[in-house]
Amino acid sequence: MNPSGLTVAPPATGAALVEGRGSLSEAVVASLRTGLPPAYEPRSILMADPWGEDLQLALHLLYELHYRGFDGVDDDREWDPDLLRLRQGLETRFLHALRADLADAPRTVEEAFAPLLVEPVDLSDSLSHQLETTGELWQLREYAALRSIYHLKEADPHAWVIPRLTGRAKAGMVAIEYDEFGAGHADRIHARLFADLMTDLSLDPAYGRYLDQAPAPLLATVNLMSLFGLHRALRGALVGHFACVEVTSSPGSRRLAKAMHRCGAGPAAEHFYAEHVEADAVHEQVVRHEVVGGLLADEPDLEADIAFGCAATVLLEDRLAEHIRTAWQRNRSALRTPLPQS
Repeated sequence: MNPSGLTVAPPATGAALVEGRGSLSEAVVASLRTGLPPAYEPRSILMADPWGEDLQLALHLLYELHYRGFDGVDDDREWDPDLLRLRQGLETRFLHALRADLADAPRTVEEAFAPLLVEPVDLSDSLSHQLETTGELWQLREYAALRSIYHLKEADPHAWVIPRLTGRAKAGMVAIEYDEFGAGHADRIHARLFADLMTDLSLDPAYGRYLDQAPAPLLATVNLMSLFGLHRALRGALVGHFACVEVTSSPGSRRLAKAMHRCGAGPAAEHFYAEHVEADAVHEQVVRHEVVGGLLADEPDLEADIAFGCAATVLLEDRLAEHIRTAWQRNRSALRTPLPQS
């Protein structure tokens, strides 16, 4: 305990390396463990499934070097030219697949966001609605374990866009990120609140703890943020992604807060989503009018990129929801290996 009486979170540390899921991810793991260049055939990138376990894990491991890294891996590997060369190839494959699947997606901000601003009458395809009405505690635990891959570093990928914005867009983005990072209070950082949620659900809140159990559809949603965040050329897409998340967060968070309450998940579990109901309702207005509006005023040629970022987010979130629903309908875990019973 510190003098204020608040529990202090442990210092940020890297995650543990996991085993590969194919030739590309195995090459990354071996390289990180040995310090040697990754051994792979360049053509294997072109032949890899862009949505598959191997490519998505390999990409995630390489991206993680820009966050907290891995235990036992030298921090200098972040800028290893051989790893960056491999990352570039994987990113190109991933981005090409995204653009191909979204060839008919809206190219204006109004068209991309209009459907998201109206609550659907039919919520049968909504995963948060399913959890609110019929979800069980084991499903909430699985959902939290999956989402922990992002929420334990919540808002970090979006912070990369701040130095790439100016004026209204920068000011609006910083205002939202300030809230995400606890408004000056370490115990209110959203990543910390999610760690508390995990503790309530008898899950391990250690950073990256459930990476080995996270399937490709989940990894793709997190990789998308890193892809957009690490490339200045994709700053419009990152703003589109961020806006999409903020616009859709409040209704979903309200349903998830009710699900946590109904299942007796615990006060911290309920609080994480209750916090997002109010905060993200405010953030929605700021991101639409100041961040998106400001960026369009400064760089109107980025409109198609903003729309693309929104469409890509919807696409990958829908795929993840379908993966989870299908697994639960078949009475099996949505994770690669089930969680132990609490």
